[in-house]
Amino acid sequence: MSFQTEAICKEGGDKDLPFPLDQAAAVPQGGGQIWIFGGEFASPDGEQFYHYKDLWVLHLQTKTWEQIKASGGPSGRSGHRMTYCKRQLIVFGGFHESTRDYIYYNDVYTFNLDSFTWAKLSPSGTAPLPRSGCQMTTNQDGSVVIYGGYSKQKVKKDVDKGTVHTDMFLLKQEGADKWVWSRLNPSGVKPTPRTGFSGTLGPNNRILLFGGVYDEEEEESIEGDFFNDIYMYDMGKNRWFTGQIKGPKTEKKKRRRGNKQAEAESNSESGEVGAQKPPEPVEVIKEIVAEDGTVMTIKQVISGSATSESEEEDSVEEEDDEGARSPAVEPCPRSNTMIAAKQGVLYAYGGMFEVGDRQFTLNDLYSLDLHKMEEWKVLVEMDPKTQEWLDESDSEDEEEDAEGAEGGDEEEEEDEDSEDSDEDSHPPVEPQEKYPDYLARTEEYWVKLARANMGPDAKEKKVLKVAQAMAKTFYELKD
Repeated sequence: MSFQTEAICKEGGDKDLPFPLDQAAAVPQGGGQIWIFGGEFASPDGEQFYHYKDLWVLHLQTKTWEQIKASGGPSGRSGHRMTYCKRQLIVFGGFHESTRDYIYYNDVYTFNLDSFTWAKLSPSGTAPLPRSGCQMTTNQDGSVVIYGGYSKQKVKKDVDKGTVHTDMFLLKQEGADKWVWSRLNPSGVKPTPRTGFSGTLGPNNRILLFGGVYDEEEEESIEGDFFNDIYMYDMGKNRWFTGQIKGPKTEKKKRRRGNKQAEAESNSESGEVGAQKPPEPVEVIKEIVAEDGTVMTIKQVISGSATSESEEEDSVEEEDDEGARSPAVEPCPRSNTMIAAKQGVLYAYGGMFEVGDRQFTLNDLYSLDLHKMEEWKVLVEMDPKTQEWLDESDSEDEEEDAEGAEGGDEEEEEDEDSEDSDEDSHPPVEPQEKYPDYLARTEEYWVKLARANMGPDAKEKKVLKVAQAMAKTFYELKD
């Protein structure tokens, strides 16, 4: 399992703690350890950068940090990815930025967890282009799968062009010191272009991808489309498919051969052979986000008898949309979420999304049974009192206040009262009211609020998406 992290506290104080870092990998040895390499410090004004190249291990049994000093490792960087494979850590990519220049990497290093030594690999084959923020996962045979990422390059003086990568590669060890890159060309329904997505290894040798954001770069601004969808990559079949949430089981018809045969036998016994009606056609509505950010709505009418034999066999990804319905509870669209899969259950914690120039950080926790794919469950609700909308001016004001503030009880009570009054000003959720009903009743209010936050120049499509995300978040807090 690998995941992004910023800091983990050590019991008994902050002595010998790593600075905020970028990439971590959990390993089973020594009673459980978390290894962290590199990362970045950036000042609030974005004028100062420092990239680390230190290596740390958190011993989970004793809850103590230890810095591991070993030469020959990667240069200082952030945005890289690290994974655990056969008693070694593998580090790929990342970037280094200063006030004057930047560079993206596609180099590969290994760190041996027995000898505590670094080695730089020189794989043959076609390597990925330099990038940061990709997905990096180890499969069952010890090979490494790389997907996506982001990079930018100068097209002329003071003008940079960003690239959201959607390609996929396999790094395989074919001998003691021989590694080979090969490009993968998977079939199926591939993820739409995005960055800030989260990835982990799930059941049945499948890679899970959740959420993310696609930034639309305009003349003087960047607007982001955030996602809360799930994609799965079957490493055995080299195929992508969407992780469709089917909704809780009610009286869904089972469309497998065994059920059809039982139904036919039942009808035969009651003399109703040939009397049953053919399945009614199903209308499927899908939204597809193109590479330029355009949202296209596609309506398709599928015959009830059009389910193929292969769809019946692959029940998780190929079950028709008759049983799929809008989930009653789900994480709102977000990026940079922490996810992990354990014993067939996906856990998703936190993340962030933006409204105009403001950022909203989340601290909620959800779970999803990956075998049933029926519904998200809320394990920890978001606490609104720990969340704040921040823009640059708010951030600067808070830093100034924090320097000399010794807030008393009266100030805290006033702040809480003002937060409560802000929440109470939103349209309340009626008892037993479902989210679709709440949205239909209050959408006009949320659109006005989103427009006020985003300004008159924001696109109508963007305003509507933000409004719906705000309504969803408020509904889940109050439900």
